[in-house]
Amino acid sequence: MPTYLYIAQIVIAIALIAVILLQTKGGGLGATFGQSDSSYRTKRGVERTLLHVTIVLAVIFVIVAILCVRMS
Repeated sequence: MPTYLYIAQIVIAIALIAVILLQTKGGGLGATFGQSDSSYRTKRGVERTLLHVTIVLAVIFVIVAILCVRMS
């Protein structure tokens, strides 16, 4: 059973990395090192969906990690 959980954890981790990388669209190199944009923007459409998917994947990843530890 733990083997399936390990595989699920790897798949979720890859999906989480992909979703996080998709979110940095338009951020630029300055935003990576702390430069902030002076205008405030709200997240709409795809950005908001990616944010929600990231949160869900992170929660699932933590749950699967806890299950892997408990099953070992």
